[in-house]
Amino acid sequence: MGSEWGRGRLVDDGNTVIVVEHHQAVMAHADRITDLGPGAGDDGGRVVFTGTPRGLVENGTSPTARHLREYLGATPGH
Repeated sequence: MGSEWGRGRLVDDGNTVIVVEHHQAVMAHADRITDLGPGAGDDGGRVVFTGTPRGLVENGTSPTARHLREYLGATPGH
């Protein structure tokens, strides 16, 4: 899927778009993130965070929060 996919148009038309993604660049540009964990497989499946990417970076303690923080070059609480 490239830019021709039209995610912007879908959102502009008032539709909700749900994307399951592990790439930090996609997560950083999301309106909201729901992080499942705390681990993978049998150790996961619970909502450990829901909110904005900024909220996850500033307050999250999960591996997802740490990876997104590293990707963005941020520190917790900033």
